[in-house]
Amino acid sequence: MTNVAMITGASRGIGRTTALAFAAHGFDVVLAGRRHTSAYSEHRLQGLDGNPLPGSLDSVAAEIRALGRRAWCINLDLLDIVSVELAAEQALTEAGRIDVLVNNAVYQGRDLNSGLAQLQIETLQRVAQAYLISPFVLSRRIAQAMAEQGGGVIINVTSGAGERNPPISAAQGGWGYAYAAGKAAVSRLSGVLKVELGHQGIRAYTVNPGVVTTEALQATIGDAGIRALGAGSAPPELPAAVMLWLATQDCAGEQQSRTINAQPFAAEHQLVTP
Repeated sequence: MTNVAMITGASRGIGRTTALAFAAHGFDVVLAGRRHTSAYSEHRLQGLDGNPLPGSLDSVAAEIRALGRRAWCINLDLLDIVSVELAAEQALTEAGRIDVLVNNAVYQGRDLNSGLAQLQIETLQRVAQAYLISPFVLSRRIAQAMAEQGGGVIINVTSGAGERNPPISAAQGGWGYAYAAGKAAVSRLSGVLKVELGHQGIRAYTVNPGVVTTEALQATIGDAGIRALGAGSAPPELPAAVMLWLATQDCAGEQQSRTINAQPFAAEHQLVTP
């Protein structure tokens, strides 16, 4: 029986790289996101040239199938609760089981890091839907199926913004309250899953990738900004390797109950060749 991983936000960046890492390890993969193609959508992040960033579930599915694994593309919009509920049911129906769920997708609207004076209630409502309610709904349904099949792993991707105060204001390039509050909610989900469902074979982890040189980061700060980060940044293959290791190697669940900072963790466990 082949294990199945479900990755949300899988069209590019950490999601795409994680999906490919699991496929290379022998998993079939459910790819979940807001679009199957690279067509423009309202909240899609734009590059420095003003054009939408490339990437689609279909293109990632083709890469996975080239590795000899099965892939399913599932529409999932974090801002649409019905879409989330349908995505969970479709994933379970089409793939038959989910052994690993990676909650990686995020809302990336241009208002996400507004300063307090400019922050609108509508933005907070979108953040609550995307960062609090939708991951909860998806995780609860998939965890139920995992318990019925004898166990599974849920990995929630957080950020330092949900763990500590910003070093500078949002206007100067720090994070705003909306994003920080959203990621703080994400950071709390795994601990509750472990405490309440651990006896049913569910393992749950919180992973902070740190600064990762994805297409989204490049669109935000450009090549010069990435070079300025120097050793403080890592390629998406690093958090992908950490999440694969947690899912497949930490069978006793020893790495639960804390936020795992991917970059020092990868160095400690020699998961990525320098």
